[in-house]
Amino acid sequence: MDSILVQEKKSSKNVRANVVINLIRTLTMTILSFITFPYITRALGDQTFGLYTWANAFVYYFLILAKISIPNVAIREVSKVKENQEKLSATVGTFFILQSITTLLSFLLMSVLVFSIPSLYNAQEIIFLLSINFLVGVFSFEWVYIALEKHFYITIRSILLLSFSAVLTFTVIRTSSYPQNYLYVYALIAISSTILTALLNCLLLPKYIKISFKGPYNFKPLIKPLITMLFLSFALTLYNQTDEFILGFIDPSKASVGSYSVGVKGIDIIITLITSLYAVFMPRASYYYEKENKYFYNNLLRYSFNITFFIAVPAIATMATLSTPITTLISGGDLSSTYAGANYILISLSAMMLTYSIGDNIYTEILLPAKKEKYYLYGLLFGVFINVTLSLIFGYYLFASNPAIGVAIGTIIADILMVIYLIYVSKEYSVKAIFNINNMKITIFGLIIAITTIFVYPYIEKSFISLIEGKEYALILSCFLMVLIDALIYIGGLALFKEKLVSSLFRRSKSKDE
Repeated sequence: MDSILVQEKKSSKNVRANVVINLIRTLTMTILSFITFPYITRALGDQTFGLYTWANAFVYYFLILAKISIPNVAIREVSKVKENQEKLSATVGTFFILQSITTLLSFLLMSVLVFSIPSLYNAQEIIFLLSINFLVGVFSFEWVYIALEKHFYITIRSILLLSFSAVLTFTVIRTSSYPQNYLYVYALIAISSTILTALLNCLLLPKYIKISFKGPYNFKPLIKPLITMLFLSFALTLYNQTDEFILGFIDPSKASVGSYSVGVKGIDIIITLITSLYAVFMPRASYYYEKENKYFYNNLLRYSFNITFFIAVPAIATMATLSTPITTLISGGDLSSTYAGANYILISLSAMMLTYSIGDNIYTEILLPAKKEKYYLYGLLFGVFINVTLSLIFGYYLFASNPAIGVAIGTIIADILMVIYLIYVSKEYSVKAIFNINNMKITIFGLIIAITTIFVYPYIEKSFISLIEGKEYALILSCFLMVLIDALIYIGGLALFKEKLVSSLFRRSKSKDE
């Protein structure tokens, strides 16, 4: 029993450290992307950047086809055998060969389409240049490093390479009368991080594993889950893109799509932040599930859902109540004109930061380790159907004057219904991990800071506007001060009521001081 407790303590420390490391990586990459994105859009101009975006989107679909979610299945299988070097080597070799085959087939299909369709043929140079991303990606073995939980290395490498790309972008790309001259230069910069990632990963791989190509290879057990995962990948892409596609169909001017994009921008950041942490939990969850260690497995689930609530709930409370200043700052203008209704879209969709994250957590930590990913596929297809139906009804009829709000409401209803379904099919593990006293404490203090913001923020904003010239700076300072007040109330309240995450943080800080 003592050895189990020691193992649990060591395991918990590793998971906590990996969570912090992953958070640092995601935040740094988000900040760097925010810095470079406005610069590159101005430097390339709308037409050149539009061509790059269009070509990249085209190549991305073949990247999905090339992977067919092999990395997710590979992470699960490698996690199970990571303690057996012989099985580990054979498993990695099997998935490498499999991904090499699917990548080659995907590239051949893409090439046939490029040489067959005139509009694609005219852009063949940029398309084939960007396709290096998924050709080289075969040799990145990123899924091996995730399965072996080498998150510190992944974080350091990602930050350094993205920083390198950012420096190249600012030093090489220049605003010019002929922005098309920089199209291929920017594409080379964009793929450089993938090439360097593959190079570094290949160089370090022998330190952890010796890949075996001896065979025999048994691909048959992998065919069914990979076919399911292929459909799942396309269904997930469809689910994530349905709202904006429908909105563009409803509103021929596409102005509503702009409002919708502004409203959803902050939400996407929080969702990306939370779901990026599941890369930490998935290999550990797969390992515990395979070993039938329900004690460790349930503890891991409670911890991961605890983090989901801890981040998502205050984000919902803050973004929903500060929706007008946030969307005003993102749009850089007057919400009554170009981006009308963006604040209401943010309010409508804010709950997705929790619902979408819960759904993704159920998939990565419960359904995937249990080889029940088909239920996530069913949930996505159900969600797409509900989303399309409600978005058309609300966008066309109930909110005809501002269809973006109607589509937002349809989207959040679909997401809520989908997560209810996912909780139901995973109820053996998910119910206790989601519905507990600890998460209730977080929810209560989320409501408290929401109410506080509703009553306090107007006075803060009014004070800063009267003191500072320039509405934009006044809004930034007002939001910053309000978020600071909310954070103090939130953390202080949770500490007072002994919420587990906050209490654990204070205990570790106290022990270090002593």
